[in-house]
Amino acid sequence: METVGIGVVGFWHVHANDYAREALRHSRTRLVAGWDQDETIAREGAEVLGIELERDLDALLARPDVDAVTITTATSDHTDVIRRAIAAGKHVFTEKLLAPTVAECEALVREAEAAGVQLVVSLPRLSEATTVAVRDLIESGDLGTVTYARVRLAHDGWLAGWLPERFADPATAIGGVFADLGCHPAYLIQHFLGTRPATISATYGAVTGRDVEDNAVVVSRYPNGAVGVAEASFVTRPGAFAFEVRGTEASVLFGFGSDVLTATGGRFGDEGWVEVELPDAPLQPFDLWIDAIEAGADASANRAAAIELTRLVVAANASAHSRQTIDFQA
Repeated sequence: METVGIGVVGFWHVHANDYAREALRHSRTRLVAGWDQDETIAREGAEVLGIELERDLDALLARPDVDAVTITTATSDHTDVIRRAIAAGKHVFTEKLLAPTVAECEALVREAEAAGVQLVVSLPRLSEATTVAVRDLIESGDLGTVTYARVRLAHDGWLAGWLPERFADPATAIGGVFADLGCHPAYLIQHFLGTRPATISATYGAVTGRDVEDNAVVVSRYPNGAVGVAEASFVTRPGAFAFEVRGTEASVLFGFGSDVLTATGGRFGDEGWVEVELPDAPLQPFDLWIDAIEAGADASANRAAAIELTRLVVAANASAHSRQTIDFQA
């Protein structure tokens, strides 16, 4: 194919138009049409993007000029919609979470692989240069044994009023801030410390009084004694992205009053914090998806990370709702 024709499936998520614009930006893709079961937001989304609106999902999936779809429906609809896209032979790029349960995630991955469909989940912070730099330091042993990692991501969506109220529906959103924004700190903690902690303890708060949490802290304890802290908030002004990773030899910081990755200890010396040179960043998830479609690039690591992310979010929700520390289920 000369260019990949892309359809927008769902305008529920605030990133729907962002991924559509990725399709407009990319030199090897074209944006074709859109659909949402809510006619109001479907019409608004299609008008903003200047694309044709399909009234029926099956009609969109049957279009010969649609080779692939971005899926940004409510999280609760992911399994059904992604499964239908796979059955239609359409490649899938989807917002996290991939699906509400681990079993559903694993089934979708199996179905996509069996059908030869390229399935990629948007986990963009794994592809940032700072993340790659930290992972390189961990793997090289420069940090020693990593004993602690903390990642915080926050914005003012429910203070400033720009985050849609549909994000407060626990049934369709599959949770609150941690199942949405908190996914990024969660998969970064897994990337730095490992996907399978021994225990999970979550504390959720609802500052704005909605039916879902808007403030969350999730603590992961690992078998070797390391601790990971993932934080997310819809009620922080100004917004924030920050992390620290500390080891027995050295530590790294990012975002605590600075947009520079810095390190101290070990080969970085003990006289203060010094800037860490950043490597080239790998492909962003959307670009990986297109490369997988066109040239068979390997996206299996992305799919594995997406499954493990759902595993952690499900465990965190269970901990918060039970108000207990729970054993992490493999």
